[in-house]
Amino acid sequence: MAVSLFAVIVDCKNPREQADFWALALSWPVTERNPDEFQVGDPTHGSVSLYFMKVPEPKIMKNRLHIDLLADGSMDAEVARLVASGAQVVEVREDPDSFDNPDRWTVMLDPEGNEFCVTSSLTLTGWR
Repeated sequence: MAVSLFAVIVDCKNPREQADFWALALSWPVTERNPDEFQVGDPTHGSVSLYFMKVPEPKIMKNRLHIDLLADGSMDAEVARLVASGAQVVEVREDPDSFDNPDRWTVMLDPEGNEFCVTSSLTLTGWR
């Protein structure tokens, strides 16, 4: 039996706000599927969607799974755009030059404090 990745589910306090932020970040539309459940997906490629669902409990620790965004141009410009949309910068990280494929990325928080990273196709190395 074949299986494929269908959706990444994000539990949140305010799913509409989260969906709006990620729709803006990815330039994808938001669809309300059920009360307090919103899908953000690329309608042209049928790729994996982000799905935001309301839950009663708050986020209490670092995510064990996170989203990485790849900017076509400057990472700094994309970070500034996301900050203007409600994200926060945690820090900029860089691999040591001794790595085979050193990268540079910015760790950020979305409006509910979920960690995600931004890097750039201008500096990313070693990915297929």
